[in-house]
Amino acid sequence: MVADRRPKSRCTHDRPDRPRVHTYHRGMATLSRADVEHVAHLARLGLTDDELSRLEGQLNHILDQYAKLAEVDTDAIPPTAQTIELENILRDDVAFPSMDPEHVLANAPARQGDFFLVPAILGGD
Repeated sequence: MVADRRPKSRCTHDRPDRPRVHTYHRGMATLSRADVEHVAHLARLGLTDDELSRLEGQLNHILDQYAKLAEVDTDAIPPTAQTIELENILRDDVAFPSMDPEHVLANAPARQGDFFLVPAILGGD
């Protein structure tokens, strides 16, 4: 019989004042070598025995670290969509007088009144 490797979840679905969040208990299942071999096969990775052993240890270490993070009490921390503060790095939009059209168009190859005259690029003559 295969043990259920899914972490036990404590959901906040039944509390309308809280967002839907899943938190996991300590004692998360560890990955067996067979699990790592199976995932490597699905990902079409040809791993050696040494690589499989090293990867098994690394993945289990990651799961242990996640379990430690899951123990942190975050009830007083409001949910956020951004991990860093967003700020506008642009300068204020300040209106200035426009340049004199005669000065701007002084070197234009062709002009029509106060505008540059450019050849048509789509259809027409």
